[in-house]
Amino acid sequence: MARSRESKIELTAYDDLFETDQSREEAALSKIRDISLAEIDEFPDHPFKVLMDEDMEQLVDSIKRSGVMTPATVRMKEDGRYELISGHRRKKACELAGLETLKCEVKELTRDEAIIVMVESNLQRTTILPSEKAFAYKMRLEAMKRQAGRPPKENASPVATNFSKGRSDEELGELVGESKDQVRRYIRLTELVPEILQMVDERQIAFRPAVELSYLTEGQQYTLLEAMEYNDATPSLAQAIKMKKFMQEGKLTNEVIQSIMQEEKPNQKEKPAFKDERITNLIPKSIPRGQETDFVVKALEFYNRHLQRSKDRER
Repeated sequence: MARSRESKIELTAYDDLFETDQSREEAALSKIRDISLAEIDEFPDHPFKVLMDEDMEQLVDSIKRSGVMTPATVRMKEDGRYELISGHRRKKACELAGLETLKCEVKELTRDEAIIVMVESNLQRTTILPSEKAFAYKMRLEAMKRQAGRPPKENASPVATNFSKGRSDEELGELVGESKDQVRRYIRLTELVPEILQMVDERQIAFRPAVELSYLTEGQQYTLLEAMEYNDATPSLAQAIKMKKFMQEGKLTNEVIQSIMQEEKPNQKEKPAFKDERITNLIPKSIPRGQETDFVVKALEFYNRHLQRSKDRER
């Protein structure tokens, strides 16, 4: 009799466990739904750009044919609207495809948890601009620092971090595959004025000189911009370090900036030969700096020979 009762209890416990798993699966599925694009707000200060390039055209065509295969991630805001965490390209593609809704997974996330998920999902992309990485690292590091000061809770979100090492920059570096010093260097780029930061994105100014220039005041950076344009040159690492040193000593005047930029250096022109993104995007990253023109010339010569052969065959 006792054995029968034990078997019945075990069976009941198993049934309860099965029902719990099933209910959890149903609950997860219920959080994936089609949400009106008009009800989805952009993530505040989203650091990643949505480019209208060939990849976007292909994504629009794919969505027109098959719909959104991977749901975007959103969270519900206090006002009842939704905030887009990941899937900004998919949302834009749906708009371009003429759709009115976006397939989304609704997650219960705090502001800091949402920042961490947003950064993690976007850092998986193959191409990330320095400015995107800079602001993403800054947002995530600030979120991680705030989380570090909170006591751990039961059933905490899997994106929460308790910082066993006690250094959030070290923790972030390990998570993104960078040293803590490199993380700091990227975050320094957020101190650049937009015009200089864009030059870093366009590879007109190298990364390390840009980090040194980030210590200059806003006014000094705009004076430097004028000096760069006047001299048709960008600062080398040595020149950037020199300007930073003069700035720290309170001696970086407009005249000093102009004088430094007039100095001759072996690699006087560090910026690439082409500013048009349609050209620079087609130049392989493996082409060494300064050899972009040779690559484009050879490509055009090859194309012209192809055109000539086509004309000869038509005769």
